[in-house]
Amino acid sequence: MSESGFDSIQFKVGQLKSWNSVAPGWKKWWKTWEKGGQILSDKLVELAEIKPGQRVLDIATGIGEPAVTAARIVGDKGLVMATDLSPEMLAIGRERSQDEGLKIEFEEGDAEMVDLPNSYFDAVLCRLGLMFLPNLPIALNIIRRSMVSGGRFAAAVWAEPIKVPQLNISISIVRQQLQFPLPSPRIPDPFSLADLNELKKYMLQAGFKDIRTENIRVTFEFNSAEDYVRFTQEIAAPVNAMLANETEEKKAKIWNIVTNYVKAEYTKDNGRVKLDNEAICIVGRRQ
Repeated sequence: MSESGFDSIQFKVGQLKSWNSVAPGWKKWWKTWEKGGQILSDKLVELAEIKPGQRVLDIATGIGEPAVTAARIVGDKGLVMATDLSPEMLAIGRERSQDEGLKIEFEEGDAEMVDLPNSYFDAVLCRLGLMFLPNLPIALNIIRRSMVSGGRFAAAVWAEPIKVPQLNISISIVRQQLQFPLPSPRIPDPFSLADLNELKKYMLQAGFKDIRTENIRVTFEFNSAEDYVRFTQEIAAPVNAMLANETEEKKAKIWNIVTNYVKAEYTKDNGRVKLDNEAICIVGRRQ
């Protein structure tokens, strides 16, 4: 997922800044997110066949998922390590795990450079993070080497944009209003791995076997269209990055367009907003 002229180092610098900047929003809204997103964490630990006492790695954990879900299963005799590029997001995951009395080692680190022990983890998980990695083959090789023989790697990515209104509503309206061109297919974004064949290809090239996929519905609900917009403004790093150089007046105008669109297309009779999205879960085994 890299191309000539694309600076992956600068991309990561931007990612770090973006995710750190929305960490306060994630702390505020994480329960709303996890009400919908928990289904993905549950599916990933199921696909990875995680059991009590195992050692588990969570790559790009964000606010601590699916590390928290895995830690509940492996228990005190197991081990969960969770890594992420953003220390501010990790701080939220650390607080969540402490509140639950769970044993999780949170480590700041780049998934493409993280120093991991060889043949150590029984399972590796990644929920909605792989698509942001500019050098995915490098990360997958690191992940595979860190796993024991027979260990499973399970990941979730977003499907194509039209199937993910949670993000696509705002991204598409912002792009249209600012007349941004469509992004290069080789520059990471939330939908970079929506092509199932390409996703499988990366897994196979990294040496994973017995690859299986499953599509999962992920539903988010909000009290109103305005509630959805506030949520998106405060946690959606990719959207905020697109608006970073705009005036407050321009931003307000665009968010008003988003609000009116959601009211017209997704608001129920009771005023609530329900957004059904599709994610792709994939699992492979290290021989």
